[in-house]
Amino acid sequence: MKYYIIAGEASGDLHGSNLIKALKAADPKAECRCWGGDLMAEAGGDLVKHYRELAFMGFVEVLFNLRTILKNISFCKKDIEQFRPDALILIDYPGFNLRIAKWAKQKGIPVHYYISPQIWAWKEGRIKDIKRDVDEMYVILPFEKDFYEDKHKFPVHFVGHPLIDAIYKRSLPDPQQFRKEHQLDERPIIALLPGSRKQEISKMLEVMLSITEQFTDYQFVIAGAPSQEKEFYAPFMKKSNVYLLLNKTYDLLSLSNAALVTSGTATLETALYKVPQVVCYKGSRISYEIAKRVIRLKYISLVNLILDKPVVTELIQTDLHSERLKRELENILDPYQRAKLFLDYYDLETALGGKGASEKTANLIVNSLSN
Repeated sequence: MKYYIIAGEASGDLHGSNLIKALKAADPKAECRCWGGDLMAEAGGDLVKHYRELAFMGFVEVLFNLRTILKNISFCKKDIEQFRPDALILIDYPGFNLRIAKWAKQKGIPVHYYISPQIWAWKEGRIKDIKRDVDEMYVILPFEKDFYEDKHKFPVHFVGHPLIDAIYKRSLPDPQQFRKEHQLDERPIIALLPGSRKQEISKMLEVMLSITEQFTDYQFVIAGAPSQEKEFYAPFMKKSNVYLLLNKTYDLLSLSNAALVTSGTATLETALYKVPQVVCYKGSRISYEIAKRVIRLKYISLVNLILDKPVVTELIQTDLHSERLKRELENILDPYQRAKLFLDYYDLETALGGKGASEKTANLIVNSLSN
């Protein structure tokens, strides 16, 4: 069978790579053509376009890059037609993928959506498009199944979260060897996960690094995004206890005592590594004011959303400043607070449905095409 897979971000590249491996195991003759990143290419996908060319963040940036986005959509449709896939597999990235889904449905191409758009957070009206254009939906968060099936009468498959497999299939680094190889000293590590896009990283690191000199018993290590070059981080490396690791986020988390994390998938990754964290978010004034009016959620971090309670502290927009960040970091370094957090993290992992998300999804897709 021939599978055309579209992922538009780093997290989609990770999950897409594991899905490609699972598809090839379930269907030895699988041909996978994809939009994604290096991981999907390494897994055996024929990479058409890298997500670095697709990542536009915020309402304003999308508006300024609308012409590029429309060109990408047109090119994608032509490429799909030439490839003639047996199934189109979309991974999150709804602004782009839902447009492709509508077109593909009209062309008679089976549309499989892996990792649902977060329409439960905003743009719930997209449910009409999903019900019309998506043949099979595979959700990875436990509350999404109830959202789709109970509220909107649209059947979906809950397959569990692929991060569990991505993390537990990795071997842990040797702490001493890792520190020596990356020129880290013996002090405890505080990981900084500032995001993946340039403007996001710059904004987050400005605040995160403002408190490093007040924690000299620790070393702060920036998790460099795979979408960025080392040179981009050079202006942030001027303090003595700040280090940079590129493409080593999971290894870094496995050795960290605490983390400051930009809201997104990274909050869940950090929790699965059982690292106490403070969740940070600060967008442009315009984007934040728009988002505040259209997003109606109690929390912004996946950890809190899944457990439906404030497990990790969220510092959003004006709450994210040096004084508050310092206080919250001190809090998660306290042994009593850490013990409480670890118990919640174990509950989180149970709620995520266990291992095997990629294999379950691949088997469901292959079987649906065989029937």
